[in-house]
Amino acid sequence: MTPLTLYHLAALLLLGLGIVGIVSRRSLVGMLIAVELMLNGAGLALVASARLTPAVDELGQLGALLVMGLAAAEATLVLAIILVVARRLGSSETARVSELKG
Repeated sequence: MTPLTLYHLAALLLLGLGIVGIVSRRSLVGMLIAVELMLNGAGLALVASARLTPAVDELGQLGALLVMGLAAAEATLVLAIILVVARRLGSSETARVSELKG
């Protein structure tokens, strides 16, 4: 196996762990962590592909910075939403949040 294949398998493992985390978690914070795992897998795949192929290394680094910025913005917004939901409903569990009022 080539090093690029190993890096892509590691990125695929992070993606799979993120999907399992989203499906199995009951709290919104756990789901946020799972999404961050998935974004880290994408960043790893971008950097490894740029570094281990004839592509320009700076493109991979720029892509990784874009993914990191997206992850930071997403984490900020989701944590703010979780804080509002927790204050309003008293819990950040997905079962409680998904119930309709009435």
